[in-house]
This record gives sequence, C-alpha cells and structure tokens, in this order.
Amino acid sequence: MMLSRKIGIDLGTSTVRIYVKGEGIVINEPSGVATLYHLIGKANGRPRLFKPDVVMSVPSAVTSGERRAVTEAAMAAGARQVWLIDEPLAAAMGAGLPIAEVRASAICELGAATTEVAVISLSGTLAERSIGVGGRALDAAIAARLGLSAQEAEAVKIAVGSAIPMERPLAITVRGVEISSLQVAEAIAEPLQLIASAVRDVMREIPRGPAAEVRERGIVLSGGGAQLRGLARYITTMTGIPAAVTDEPQTSVVRGTGVALDTFEVLKRNQSYLR
Repeated sequence: MMLSRKIGIDLGTSTVRIYVKGEGIVINEPSGVATLYHLIGKANGRPRLFKPDVVMSVPSAVTSGERRAVTEAAMAAGARQVWLIDEPLAAAMGAGLPIAEVRASAICELGAATTEVAVISLSGTLAERSIGVGGRALDAAIAARLGLSAQEAEAVKIAVGSAIPMERPLAITVRGVEISSLQVAEAIAEPLQLIASAVRDVMREIPRGPAAEVRERGIVLSGGGAQLRGLARYITTMTGIPAAVTDEPQTSVVRGTGVALDTFEVLKRNQSYLR
C-alpha cells in the first residue's frame, strides 16, 4: 500500500499542471491563481495524513540558489521530499524519447516565457540552452507589428498564426481589420530566428558523433508554443535537422515529471534533493 502520494508539478509561467501517480493530470489551471501550498494540498487530497513525494520541473538556467528556494518552498508547502528536474529533460521523458540510450536525442521545449533546447544521452544532458523567448514573445511581436493588445495578439496567433507562409493562407478580422497568416509569419520572424539559433548553438556544443545522431533522429518540439502552424518545417529549414511536434505538446513537461517519479536513477543523477 502506497501511503505517500507521488506528485509531479510543472509550474509554468502561464499554466500550472500537476500529475498524481495513478491518476494522471489532476490540475491544469492558470498560474498565479493559487499558492504552492494550496496546489500540493489539492493534489494530495484531504485529509492530509501523509506528505507527498514531489518532482518539480525547473528551467535549466536557474541557479543553485533558486533551486534551493524552490525546493524549500515545496517542502514548506507540505512535501515529504522534493526532487527537481530540468524542463527539457522532463519534456523529453514526457515525449517518450529514449533518454537512457547512448545515442543522442534532442528536445526543444517552447514555453510561455522561455524556450529550452537540450541534447540528451545516457539520461544526462550533453548540452542545453535556455533563452527568454517563448509564446509571449511571439504575442508581443504580433501586437507590436499589427497594433493589437496582448490578448488580441494571442487570439490571432492561435486562430491564424503560422511560422511559414501557408499554401492556403488563413485570415481573421480584428476590430474591422483583416489579418492574414502571412502577416503573422512576418511579425514573428525575429523571435523565431532566435529559437532556431538556440538549436544551432546547442548542436555546435556537442561532439560530432552525437550531432550526427541528432541529425539522423531529428529534434522533437514540445510545449504550448510547439502548436504554432508550420513550426516543425521552419525549424527543419533553418537548422537542417528534421523536426516533429510530439503528441499533446503542452503537457509534455508534467507528463515527464510523472515518468520521473518512477525513475530514481534519472533523478539521482540530474536533480537536486533536499530532505
């Protein structure tokens, strides 16, 4: 009988998602609505007889001090023990990549505030890059170029957004003005170039062997931003690496924390722990 629940948490910039072992994703709601204490309590259930074991995803670029602060916050919120896992590694696990193999795998996690790129081998990261460009940067570029509010820009991106010109362009009317998918592609060209550059930078940092393996296997795109039309084709064109979007990309990270709950060696090797 499992007395202590096992919980995986993806504290995203725009959305918080929580996975409970044996139940799946039980919380999927906007960030900032509730405290970590409330969320862990809600996922753990009432009455809280046993403190849960928690795996939390964090951006790969966070400092050791920030990692300790997150860990201590989770402990204070009621966790029995806490493991931290870098977002790209969690995303790769959630996407089902064979991270334990010697052959290298590549992941590009496009979140709301950041994009994380990593090449993984033997359950460890060979190279990674985190940049402050994500879905919100795309929204901001659309808003600035087309004179829209942030909310309007996001709606336009979802409705007609595309990373590349479409064979059959889409269009939407906002405040009486028609906006096409081509206009959106032009508006977001600069932030998309930064994402492609991050992929190329990571590839330059790894040895020739793993680089060849990634070029053969391709790179998997995950995160909410990966849902942008034509993004995989854009990444392939800009980097020369075959790209594909994973299934349910927006939940890759939290599903990866769920996989990590049962993968002690991965946690022991890659994450921070505090009792």
